[in-house]
Amino acid sequence: MSANVSLPNVTLVLADGRSCPFKDNTFDIVFHQGLLEHFPSPYKLLCENLRILKRGGLLLVDVPQTFHIYTLFKHMLISFGMWFGGWERQFTRASLMRLLNRSGFKPIHFYGDWSRPGIFYKIIREFFKKIKINLPMYPKLLGRATEKFYRLQDRLRKKRLFLYTVLSIGIIAQKN
Repeated sequence: MSANVSLPNVTLVLADGRSCPFKDNTFDIVFHQGLLEHFPSPYKLLCENLRILKRGGLLLVDVPQTFHIYTLFKHMLISFGMWFGGWERQFTRASLMRLLNRSGFKPIHFYGDWSRPGIFYKIIREFFKKIKINLPMYPKLLGRATEKFYRLQDRLRKKRLFLYTVLSIGIIAQKN
């Protein structure tokens, strides 16, 4: 199934990521966020990413990180059949790097980020939605405290330990 929508200089294509309607070596960059973790076996998706990337092209992959409280909550909700995303996996920096290496990519940069707003606020927001109370996506109540916390996160981002505390990790990898 595919659906195409054209905008000025943009074409949106709906297709199966494991069988893309593009010629080999088409793109300089392929990016997916919140996708890879939904495949029990992600090799076909990554193989297709490799096929459609030009030589030297970049793959940017964002996935949930294993060592985070989000992962604990997610697995509890999955076990009760209450997780909004269905089945989902998570990765460590090392497991994501191995997966990309085995799929023909060379990881060149790692990054990560905490959830903004925080995961606890998002959980509270979802709870209130169920009882028909809509909270804003980005709370303004905490103002200065939130901004200070975000500045702290930005400083910590330069530390390697940071990648073991974030909600999501990402890798920029290159097609050889």
